[in-house]
Amino acid sequence: MAGIKGLVSLAFLGSIGMTFVILACALPQYKIWWPFFVVLFYVLCPIPTMIARRHSDSTGGTNSPCMEAAIFITMGFIVSSFALPIVLTRAEAIQLGACCLTIAGNVIVYLTILGFFTIFDMDDSDYTMW
Repeated sequence: MAGIKGLVSLAFLGSIGMTFVILACALPQYKIWWPFFVVLFYVLCPIPTMIARRHSDSTGGTNSPCMEAAIFITMGFIVSSFALPIVLTRAEAIQLGACCLTIAGNVIVYLTILGFFTIFDMDDSDYTMW
């Protein structure tokens, strides 16, 4: 039952994060959808880690070169999703309020993704003990 509550709370947090990103685009004073491109980074972020977990030789460790390369690529996606609204604000393509809303959405969505992988990685390790 705790897994269902965790999954529901993660879904709620993810929807709050996406609400911030959509507000950064759709509020009447902003009216520009450039910040919505961070959603592409949300989709691409977990892919390298999931691929590396499939092809990793060691169980549970991050010592394999494949896993370290996946973490490096994932961090590149995360840094890019925080840098995009900052660069757009600096180039005066979006306003500062839209940048702040997008960064707040980034924090919430990435914490949700981290929580998802943490919860489901712990479930797998509990089953492998037996």
